[in-house]
Formats: sequence, structure tokens, C-alpha cells
Amino acid sequence: MSEKLNYTDAFEELQQIVQEIEQGEISVDELSEKVKRAALLIKFCKNKLSTTEEDVNKILKELESGSRDEN
Repeated sequence: MSEKLNYTDAFEELQQIVQEIEQGEISVDELSEKVKRAALLIKFCKNKLSTTEEDVNKILKELESGSRDEN
């Protein structure tokens, strides 16, 4: 994705797309583009969650090893 996107914005846009599809607010012509955009948003969100989880685990390990060194 070329634009700067954060998780919250991506998730909100994804929810909007789902709502539009569920309510039948989009035409068949738009459906393909909406589904493609939703797929990109899902990929972005999954990647962001995975990266965040890795960062948190790394920090926790550093904190854990730091507290062991202090004992």
C-alpha cells in the first residue's frame, strides 16, 4: 500500500467495506474492487498484528533477562 496507513484506519475501512457488502450498498461493478481492497486491508492488519506481537515478545524477553541479571 502506497499511502500511510495505520491499523485503526485500515480496520475501520475494512468494517465499512463489510457493512456496504452486507447491506447491498455497492453495485456488482464495485464489488470486485471492494473485495480487492478488503484483501489488502486484511493483509496489512495481519502483518501489523504479527509485527506488534513480535515486538512485544522481544521487549518481554529483554525485561525478563534484565530482571535475571539483577538477581
